[in-house]
Amino acid sequence: MRILATALLIAASPLAILSPTAAQSAPATPATQANSAELAAFFEQVDAENLAASPQGKAYRGIRDQDYGKWNDPSDAAEVANFERGQTALATMKARFDPARLSAEDRLSYRLFEYQADRAAKAHPFRRNGYIFDQMNGAQSQMPAFLINIHRVATKSDAEAYVSRLQGIGPQLDGLIAESQSRAQAGVMPPKWVYPFVIDDARNVIKGAPFDSGAPSTLLADLTKKIEALDIPAAEKAALIAQGSQALLTSVKPSYERLIAEMERQQAIAPAEDGVWRLENGAAYYAERLANYTTTDLSPDQVHQIGLDNVARIHGEMREIMKTVGFAGTLQEFFAFVRTDDRFYFTTREEYLATVDDKLKAMTAKLPEYFNTLPKAPLTVKAVEAFREKSAGKAFYQSPAPDGSRPGTYYVNLYNLKDMASTELEALAYHEGLPGHHLQRAVQTELGDLPPFRRFGGVTAYTEGWGLYSEELGKDMGFYVDPYSDFGRLGMELWRACRLVVDTGIHHKRWSREEAIQYLTDNTPNPEGDISKAIERYVVYPGQANAYMIGKLKIMELRDRAQKALGSKFQYGRFHDAVLKSGPVPLTVLEERIDGWIAMGG
Repeated sequence: MRILATALLIAASPLAILSPTAAQSAPATPATQANSAELAAFFEQVDAENLAASPQGKAYRGIRDQDYGKWNDPSDAAEVANFERGQTALATMKARFDPARLSAEDRLSYRLFEYQADRAAKAHPFRRNGYIFDQMNGAQSQMPAFLINIHRVATKSDAEAYVSRLQGIGPQLDGLIAESQSRAQAGVMPPKWVYPFVIDDARNVIKGAPFDSGAPSTLLADLTKKIEALDIPAAEKAALIAQGSQALLTSVKPSYERLIAEMERQQAIAPAEDGVWRLENGAAYYAERLANYTTTDLSPDQVHQIGLDNVARIHGEMREIMKTVGFAGTLQEFFAFVRTDDRFYFTTREEYLATVDDKLKAMTAKLPEYFNTLPKAPLTVKAVEAFREKSAGKAFYQSPAPDGSRPGTYYVNLYNLKDMASTELEALAYHEGLPGHHLQRAVQTELGDLPPFRRFGGVTAYTEGWGLYSEELGKDMGFYVDPYSDFGRLGMELWRACRLVVDTGIHHKRWSREEAIQYLTDNTPNPEGDISKAIERYVVYPGQANAYMIGKLKIMELRDRAQKALGSKFQYGRFHDAVLKSGPVPLTVLEERIDGWIAMGG
């Protein structure tokens, strides 16, 4: 039985909305149709204004125009302008539209836009508490990753835009260095141990030709590959590659050297403590992050207890698998066995990726039995690039471009195969790929009738809750035939339960990084490198790790409720449509929608 602690019950939103029962029975009128068209035009205009301020946002959408060679403005002034634009849009929407005169779907869009602006308003006072450079979020690796994975080159002008972005890295990085210096002066710095990761990533970017006599650097190799694929004269290709090499030498290299120097300076004065409690407004900041990511009003202590309760529950389920495989010993001894026995690890990257491919093919064949709506965008699986694999997370997903120019991509970090147990391979593939993030986010992108902010935005508890829900759904679908693989599934769920404990432990209860690592070592089967990297992520990303389990518990609670209420009338495909076809929503709204769907008879 899943532990749905009473603290997980979410208070009803003060923003009223018709239930799907009432909403879907009300016929559209000429007035609501006119209001719907006007509201849709308003949301499109807001989206256009946001994109005009975000050249990188355009590229993620597959838009290539006059801004294709530019970067976003990295200044705090630009962040303030973005925030104010959103608040102005909210005020405009409220002045122009009466929710009572909107259709049910438009009323939901109105409400979600209001929620999004409110969330931004609560986060805005803490905007300078984030770290500019760390091993998870720093531009030192994100800019090269953007050029490699997002900046498409299909024409000569696209290649020229790539060179322009290389030339722009210098000013871009200098702006971020200045903001990092300003925050450091105010006492906002990551812990001392973070800096070697950032410095190492930066050095990797400026390693190889044209920076030295080695093989082509990561960026030069990518630029060359993309230009060589163009159907243009060889002389033009050579000229573009030469221009790119010059930009790497005159803009990229010196700015990265300035970054390394600043990181070395900050490292000498950086704090030893890990949690954000050490910041001047640390407790309020963490409370805001927790509410932002979970979409609840749960306190850090409540989240911590939900974690402890679910760790105990999952440990019990794991002991049943120990009996199944005939392991005689304690649970901790079983963890040590799975953590260290070579049979649970691949010896080559190729073998790992081939196994992922096999599992996803089998899952793809089964999906129509459980889903009425499937993604059109293809899914590709890639190893994380060498220049950032040492610091990147173990796995992550990138949404497809809405124009079909880029597939959805599941990135798996194979830097150290001893950190990637075979027992977890299935659950990880289902979470990041199918039926997890790729299915959910591709379907979201393809919901063409929804306004852009719903198609392309996100609510972490919903999105990551769906990813974790998908891991367990795989068992309902008949997968995890190998008990060790099912143990790996439980291990992944245990990992997310432990996150509730260690994230609140670090940022609220003032645990050290070492205490958090010890908790995961004692309570999970994960290898040492996996554990250390995870704790390092939670330290620099306060609150985010809590969204997974909180979201998953709510989705499972709602599914259990629907199955009990509907009995034989319950259909997985219809339930999943009810969850997915709204796009990402706060958990309160999700609960209201599912309750309305149940009331309509599923």
